[in-house]
Amino acid sequence: MARPITLFTGQWADLPFDEVCRLTSEWGYDGLEIACWGDHFEVDRALAEPDYIDRKREQLAKYNLKVYAISNHLVGQAVCDLIDERHQDILPADIWGDGDPEGVRQRAAERMKDTARAAARLGVKTVVGFTGSSIWHTVAMFPPTPAAMIDRGYQDFADRWNPILDVFDEVGVRFAHEVHPSEIAYDYWTTRRTLEAIGDRPAFGLNWDPSHFVWQDLDPVNFILEFKDRIYHVDCKDAKVRTGDGRRGRLSSHLPWADLRRGWDFVSTGHGDVPWEDCFRALNAIGYDGPLSIEWEDAGMDRLVGAPEALQFVRRLAFDAPTAAFDAAFSSNA
Repeated sequence: MARPITLFTGQWADLPFDEVCRLTSEWGYDGLEIACWGDHFEVDRALAEPDYIDRKREQLAKYNLKVYAISNHLVGQAVCDLIDERHQDILPADIWGDGDPEGVRQRAAERMKDTARAAARLGVKTVVGFTGSSIWHTVAMFPPTPAAMIDRGYQDFADRWNPILDVFDEVGVRFAHEVHPSEIAYDYWTTRRTLEAIGDRPAFGLNWDPSHFVWQDLDPVNFILEFKDRIYHVDCKDAKVRTGDGRRGRLSSHLPWADLRRGWDFVSTGHGDVPWEDCFRALNAIGYDGPLSIEWEDAGMDRLVGAPEALQFVRRLAFDAPTAAFDAAFSSNA
């Protein structure tokens, strides 16, 4: 199967794209999952400048790297969210505009359509990202939340994302939603309901990131098996749960990353609670042959140490499935 191992550049967007390419190549990565922020991949320029795509390809070729997916989490988040001042910090100025919430949502939706078009020009078949959610704030179900309000949230998602997915279909690109708290799909049952809301259309699939399962006490292996036909992309990110002292809870008390009073934290791949070998075996079982993209996040470790170490960890464990069962050798016809 020889799945490529890539680095997601989202946590590296403070560095020039050329520098990220150099580092990634030196460490031995096969390619990149390129973030649509910083100077890494600018959707508007990719569509407006005739040579923009060619220049990106030249940069990648210079370092013997390939691109397997682009990601636009930040803009996708604004499509369905209840917009507030937090979004201004993550959105391009032209998407934020005057900050009027509905205007922000509509401009974000148009940029996601353009992201599909830009991906097609780049020759990439998968866009990874978030959807946002108009009902995430109701997750505690208090004040009491009527079922009709939840229904409206899923309808809002469908109304806003179906026109975006129409463009994905037009250009032959798929959207891989990262199942993640704060999104319309954040666990098993909300993923089921999200797919149902859009009629299970093939343009919308999943980015499997196990870090968001383990801190919710969900099984990332069974998720792979349950949604085997919808796993369009894989991010390798880890999380460590530390709730055993009776003080540290899963909601983490509004404490910053790496604060050891938190009940969980993102950690470098291989340093947390994700059962990686079982996960890779499950990916083999469903025939997933796409990239394994290391999304490196660890507020307690230097990324220049963590990223190459994570590559070696994944490369060691992400073995291919055998071409024949081991007991085939017992056959008298062997």
